Amino acid sequence: MIEADWMNVTFVHYEVEPAVLQPHVPFALDVREGRAYVSLVAFTQQKFRFAFGGALTAWAGALMANHRFLNVRTYVREGGIHFIAEWIPNRLTLWIAPRLYGLPCRLGRFDNGIVSDAAGSFACRVQRAEELERCPPGSLDEFLLERYVAFTERRGVRRRFRVTHDPWPQQRVGVEIVDDSLLRASFPWWPAARLVGANVSPGVPVTIGVPERLAWRTGVGALTRRWT
Repeated sequence: MIEADWMNVTFVHYEVEPAVLQPHVPFALDVREGRAYVSLVAFTQQKFRFAFGGALTAWAGALMANHRFLNVRTYVREGGIHFIAEWIPNRLTLWIAPRLYGLPCRLGRFDNGIVSDAAGSFACRVQRAEELERCPPGSLDEFLLERYVAFTERRGVRRRFRVTHDPWPQQRVGVEIVDDSLLRASFPWWPAARLVGANVSPGVPVTIGVPERLAWRTGVGALTRRWT
């Protein structure tokens, strides 16, 4: 297991037609009222540490303890999320995370709220949160934020792992996209995505479970669990 604090979190949400997005996602999409969603999640990771290995892994945890992330994720069945891409500035995380968890990591630069690589940049402006609350039951906010299992695929290996934390203290806020050239250059389906809103949260401590391999049958999202 892994423990960390995910702080200063911004969620930016887009709506995409399922037929446009599904060919790019190896798991069956979880749709709400016929709509699929993609979210950008920017946050600062702090106090990253492995819960195993003792001194052998302590050095790696210290080197990966504090840095920024930008995730691009969508929503899949069984109450899960699937990571489409993940930009990070830390080269050790870039090497370890794909091998342990199958995460689709890319090296990015983070500078004054702008995330960039050779292809382009992403920047947005969001309002400050004034009052925090848990997501209302049954709301779109709950559908998008309160997800506690992740599915990944790398080199033909499918994995799932749990992320445990308290419900997000959050508020829905206004957002302005300043630059999305990074996303337009990275995903052929991005021009079909429509901005629908954003949430901000001060963050939560999280526990990331051990990844489990999944056996799978022919067909998108047709999973049979094999616990290893």
